[in-house]
Amino acid sequence: MSTSVNVARYHVVDRGGVAATSWGVLTFTFAVNLVIFSLIPVGNGGGYAHGRYSGALASLYIMFCVIGAIAIFRSLPFGLTLGASRRSYYTGTAFLAVTLSAVYGLALTAMQAIERATGGWGVAMHFFVVPYILAGPWYLTWLTSFVGLTMLFVYGMWYGIVYRRWNLAGVLTFCAAQVTVLLAGALVITWTHAWPAVGRFFTGLSAAGLTGLLAALTAALLAGGYSTVRRATV
Repeated sequence: MSTSVNVARYHVVDRGGVAATSWGVLTFTFAVNLVIFSLIPVGNGGGYAHGRYSGALASLYIMFCVIGAIAIFRSLPFGLTLGASRRSYYTGTAFLAVTLSAVYGLALTAMQAIERATGGWGVAMHFFVVPYILAGPWYLTWLTSFVGLTMLFVYGMWYGIVYRRWNLAGVLTFCAAQVTVLLAGALVITWTHAWPAVGRFFTGLSAAGLTGLLAALTAALLAGGYSTVRRATV
């Protein structure tokens, strides 16, 4: 476990690459949306309660995926050179993902509370409150944020491993394989006339239930990434 912790600590030596980049992108996105919403009249009967949603919070989640990929791509060779096993390296990077996601989830929960208290930053803007997904009590907001951020970081890690093992051709094949699986699933659902059942399942799914599904997907991504990193070459 100590080796895994050291790997996680190694990743954050360049604090600017992890924290400054993600929060820099989020801050810029927030500022742009704040300006835009301040220029759009709320209108009669409007206000924060009626909801003017931005959707730009997705930028942070995208950045977590990018950071996960870069973390593996940049440091895997050096980590193995220093004597860390592939298992320890992967576990340490996953530990970093969990830790960062927990901290960032708390930060997002706090920002959401401020947003509600200020009536949408004074311009009736929903930035940190996202309909259905991040609109419940604070503990569910934190849990969903934590799971979602972890999932995308781990997903990015898998891309970094694939690139290290098979270069660009491997990444393209990896993407094509995922598209093929999705298309195959869509065809099966179509042939079995199961789209109404799928629609009922997702429309009846609560935010907590969705978080559980994302957690299961995160575990699957972790397993897939680990099976790949065991054979990764540097």
